[in-house]
Amino acid sequence: MQIDLNCDMGESMLTDEAIMPFISSANIACGYHAGNADTIKRTIDLCLQHNVMTGAHPSFSDTENFGRKEMNISDEELYELMMQQLFIIKNIADTAGATLSHIKPHGALYNMAAKNQQMAKTIANAVYEFDPTLLLYGLSGSYLITEANNTGLKTANEVFADRRYQDDGSLTPRSSANALIEDTTLAIQQALLMATENKVVSVHGKIISLKADTICIHGDGPHAVAFAKTIYQKFSEAGIRIKHL
Repeated sequence: MQIDLNCDMGESMLTDEAIMPFISSANIACGYHAGNADTIKRTIDLCLQHNVMTGAHPSFSDTENFGRKEMNISDEELYELMMQQLFIIKNIADTAGATLSHIKPHGALYNMAAKNQQMAKTIANAVYEFDPTLLLYGLSGSYLITEANNTGLKTANEVFADRRYQDDGSLTPRSSANALIEDTTLAIQQALLMATENKVVSVHGKIISLKADTICIHGDGPHAVAFAKTIYQKFSEAGIRIKHL
């Protein structure tokens, strides 16, 4: 079997180059929550070197809070926000000789759209009108997935190796003490369960079914490189090939 392993990158962390050999897809910050034209270009170059798919990681315009603060904006503003960032990264990708493959909203934008049908629809419409061949990555089973499918986009149901889940399949908010899995062994166990059985155990011990097309790891964690390397090795040992969608 095979599964996509993606990582949020281009956020001015020092781990991107070391993580790149172990993933299949990169979600690159477009400058609105982190990064700039130079980091976008450098990250795309790394993707080309390692045969990693190039994706956009658009967010609210919020560098102060790393894009993790919820914002209330109109549908028109959200549409324009998406278009601005897609044009930024596509222009740089075109110059570098890379092909943009997918879109994954970042932070608060991702979490809000997962639960807000209208936001999800607006994002999906923007992506479709920009390029209908692009994949949209969204939280497994969320509005981001269903609205993108309704629009005609191909989608990737995303799950997280290093985040804990609530009983309804939503991610535990980062404001909670137990939101992140920092133990590599536990994260690997969760990732393997999701990849092989499409299931995850919630914070309350409930077994939840979810579709897993792509698994996200975060490049900004203290053990990000070791985790990326370990998950790649453990998946290989289990006969799971890391391959982009």
